[in-house]
Amino acid sequence: MSRIDAQFAKLKASGRKAFVSYTMAGDPDYDTSLEILRGLPGAGVDIIELGLPFTDPMADGPTIQLAGQRALEAGMTLRRTLDLARTFREQDDATPIVLMGYYNPIYSYGVERFLTDAKDAGIDGLIVVDLPPEEDDELCIPAQAAGISFIRLATPTTDDARLPRVMQNTSGFVYYVSITGITGAAEAEAGDVAPEVARIKAAGDLPVVVGFGIRTPERARAIASVADGAVVGSAIVSRIAEGASVAEVLSFVRDLAGGAHSA
Repeated sequence: MSRIDAQFAKLKASGRKAFVSYTMAGDPDYDTSLEILRGLPGAGVDIIELGLPFTDPMADGPTIQLAGQRALEAGMTLRRTLDLARTFREQDDATPIVLMGYYNPIYSYGVERFLTDAKDAGIDGLIVVDLPPEEDDELCIPAQAAGISFIRLATPTTDDARLPRVMQNTSGFVYYVSITGITGAAEAEAGDVAPEVARIKAAGDLPVVVGFGIRTPERARAIASVADGAVVGSAIVSRIAEGASVAEVLSFVRDLAGGAHSA
């Protein structure tokens, strides 16, 4: 059983929903990013999404775009991102880490080498937003053969004809994007999300977590109440961009996690 599967089984047994956090690797610098990363489990994070900095993040809004720029300017690379995860694993061998980003850096690094190094670093899953199911041979199938989950995005525009293709070869969980558009845009509405989550769950047996448009503990609770978990990214990254201390960032994360866990 993977760390992701084990975490969801543990949460289900305790009647709790998952809280998933997103931070950009190397934002605002390597050492601060590592300190935040190490503090996330203690702040209530069940699954860590770790952003892979990239120059052209097409699905991300200004907040995460700027985080990627800060990380790149601070010298962050794919190799250093894996080093960050590997160092985190020295103190935490249980919390799942999902690497989220784009295919270009992975392709440039070399898929086979990347999967070997990612597995060695303790990466449990991948979300690669610009690889559709038609390109599963590129990374999805090799990743799963290497023991790394490939997590697919479903969106409000994923219709019933498309959904089975999206679910095919997906593992770990399904990430439902609650709004159309980029990260950090509109707010997610539980009333809109609930029927979509039910539709996805009817198409497969994977947990469904919901992200985009969640900024407050109250919103995290509302969304988690209709899904298997909630993801918060831009709101956390905004605190880092504002220069909040590590303690302040983790306090904010703790409040968000408390919201999701109270659903």
